[in-house]
Formats: sequence, C-alpha cells, structure tokens
Amino acid sequence: MWILRWIGKQKARGIAALVFISVLTPPLGAIFQPYVTEAVFGLLCIAFVRIDFTQCRHYLRRPGLILGAIFWTSVLVPLLAIFVLRFMGVNITHPDLSLGITLQVVASPMMATPAIATLMGLDGTLVLVTLVASTSLVPLTAPLLFELSGISLEILPWQLGMKLVGLILGSVCIGLFIRRWMGPAKVVKLQSELDGINILLLFVFISAVMGQLGIRFITEPMLMLSLTLTTFALFFTLFFTTYVLFLTSGKEQAFSLALMTSQRNMGLMVAAAGGVLPDTAWLYFAVSQFPIYFAPYLLHPALVFIRR
Repeated sequence: MWILRWIGKQKARGIAALVFISVLTPPLGAIFQPYVTEAVFGLLCIAFVRIDFTQCRHYLRRPGLILGAIFWTSVLVPLLAIFVLRFMGVNITHPDLSLGITLQVVASPMMATPAIATLMGLDGTLVLVTLVASTSLVPLTAPLLFELSGISLEILPWQLGMKLVGLILGSVCIGLFIRRWMGPAKVVKLQSELDGINILLLFVFISAVMGQLGIRFITEPMLMLSLTLTTFALFFTLFFTTYVLFLTSGKEQAFSLALMTSQRNMGLMVAAAGGVLPDTAWLYFAVSQFPIYFAPYLLHPALVFIRR
C-alpha cells in the first residue's frame, strides 16, 4: 500500500513523467496496446468510486449554468467542429485526420478532469456535475453525431452507442458498488492509494497509445509535427472559446469549464470502437494526449493571471 501511496503523491509530476517514459519505451507500448479498453474501463471505475454525489447539490440549485455547460460541450462543440471539417473539406482530403478529430470532439470530457481541476485549485465540483451528465449523454449523442458527420467507423453507430452504454454503465455499477462497500470515509482516507492506482492505469493507457511516437517522430517528423500542432490548436481553441462564453459566471468557474471542455475523453471512444483505428487517426489520438497531461503546466500562467 505504501508503494501506491507514494506513486499517488506524485500527482501531476508523475503523470507528466509517464508521457516521457512511454515515448522512450516502445516495447511497453506493444505489450500494453491490446489492453486500451481495459485501462479506460479501470479509470472510469476509479472515477466513480471517488464521486461524492452530495457535493453536487449546490450546483443542482443553479441548473442554468450546468445545462448551458452540458449543451455546449456535448452538442455545440461537436456540431461546430463537424461543420468546420466539412466546410474545409478535411473529411475528403484527410479522412483519417477527420476521423481522429471527430472522435475527439464527440467524446465527453475526461473523467480525470475534476481531479486535475482540484489539483490546480479550481472548482472540481462544477466540473464533476457537468462531466457526469455529459458522459451519460454520450451513448445517445455519439451515434447521431457520427451519422451527421458522414464518417465511417469499423462498427455501426448504434453498435458504438451500445458499447458506450456497456462501458459507462458497467463502470458506474462497479465503481458505486466499491464505494458503498468501502464507505465514503474509507474512500477519502485512501485518496493517495486511489491516485496511485489511477497513475498505474494511466501508465498502461499512455504506454499503449504513445509507445510508438518516438520512432514516428524520427521517421516521419513533418507528419508528427503537423498532427501535434493540430491537437494543440484544437485544445487552446476549445479552452479560450469556452472561457469567453462562460466568463459571466465568474473567472474561476469559466476557467474550470474551459479546462473540462478542452480535455476530451477520446480514449473512451477508441475503447468503444474496439481500439482499432486507421494509422493517422491513431497517431492523432496519441499526440492528443500531450496537451491533456501537460495542461496543469501549460495553463498555470493563465490561471495566475486571472487571479491577480
């Protein structure tokens, strides 16, 4: 248990280190790649173990902000992205890249975002309430949005929806069962150990996704650089657009929602799709992890600025 506790206490530093370790150890990526779905499922289970629904009551008394955030991140963001991709012809000229971006914007926010928000001193509860509602909608919205995008997947849209239901419902049941069995007090007491389990599961996930990046950066530097710049551009576009839209709710609330909207759980979509993607879409999925896991460092100067 002390090992898990020590790993868990590394927090953002440990997560950033995982990215470098994963890129530098391609053999681990080959070993862990078949277990992407299992790693995502485990991360979802841990997230629901840690959910304290009593914290949600405050924001449920302010449904306007929550409903606006849900509609923005679950409906408007993917619709606008799909429109831009079709308008620019990316779905025709670069269909695999278009698939990768669509998987990203259609996905709900990452389950780890409340923890990252809390780590940065932001409102984790606001993020949590919006995230849970958005994740619950994904099995309904994702198939419809993929039909609208005209992008073909290895599985049919309704099959994607059913797999998402299985992943989300299964993780909810297991996570809440473990929480009830342990008791809320024990969950709070074991926060560092749960952080440690999270980091180990993230290691499996990140290694599987990013294990071949080092080699590809050497052999195809221009492709990898363009994909990396694209994912950072999308990350910051989503972040700053969301911040401006919700600024009237307060600077820190807007910052929290912007962080949540820019961190999309693309891994959930890939897991539901069976972990099988065309090469360019998989590479985009891999490099999209960079802005996610470096967010606490990338956004810290902006957070310091708004708190002046």
